[in-house]
Amino acid sequence: MWNKDNIPDLTGKTAIVTGGNSGIGYEMAKNMALSGANVIIAGRDSVRIAEAAANINAEGGNGKVSSMVLNLDSLQQVKQFAGKFLRDYSQLDILINNAGVMMPPQSLTEDGYELQFGTNFLGHFVLVANLFDIITTTPQARVVTLSSGAYKWVRGIDYDNLRLEKPYDPMREYGTSKLAGLLFALHLQRKFIRIGSTARSYAAHPGIVRTALQRYLEPTVLNAYENVMEPWQGALPALYAAVSKDLGNEGYYGPDGDKELTGYPGPAFINDIAGDEGLAEELWHYASLQTGYHF
Repeated sequence: MWNKDNIPDLTGKTAIVTGGNSGIGYEMAKNMALSGANVIIAGRDSVRIAEAAANINAEGGNGKVSSMVLNLDSLQQVKQFAGKFLRDYSQLDILINNAGVMMPPQSLTEDGYELQFGTNFLGHFVLVANLFDIITTTPQARVVTLSSGAYKWVRGIDYDNLRLEKPYDPMREYGTSKLAGLLFALHLQRKFIRIGSTARSYAAHPGIVRTALQRYLEPTVLNAYENVMEPWQGALPALYAAVSKDLGNEGYYGPDGDKELTGYPGPAFINDIAGDEGLAEELWHYASLQTGYHF
């Protein structure tokens, strides 16, 4: 049973957690900092991310937490965040692509994409593109992208509906964004292997956790589940993927309990669609053409 007590000494490591000011992201940032890492909490609200950093620093530990503004629904602001990070830091050992939105009212990003696809996937794609060189030159760096069991709600990526061309279905669009994140994470690892990099890319999902992510859902939705985890436990699969020394060259991790809803970190199910290299390459090509980032 892997838990936060298994996190190794991270002294000297630099980490970024997107959406690290609340929920499972906060727990990821806190536990890495308490284990010695220098952690950057990246989020869109400058006040909230600064407060989160101060609260974690007040708990002690050998690491230090700072904050930087990152608005994932603006690709230009993602580029600006990366530029500032590259000016201030010379290594990036851990990047956790955690921030996201879940079934919000119908809306578009600044660049005209459906909000969930644009924020959960495309913003993180551009973030990794801008940080690719520092990731691949930092020995044994890791990129962890948060997905969800919701990726199984869809049977592929509908490229004719990524800008709300069709009537909005919040569940379908959320599932699409999480399938895209999983396809991306697995394919990024293939890219690392092909170029001979020591970097590793993994995916993770938290299971059923009560956080602000569900703020757009009816309060009774989570009541349908017998056990709903607290954020500290939901953060464990991503932490496991980010720091465990026992992982192979690829993987997707989540809770090890029934239907991967609760429990402690273990391998998660990858269906044929998520594991399809051709579909992943198609998505990568689409994202590259849309954003102008070919990496």
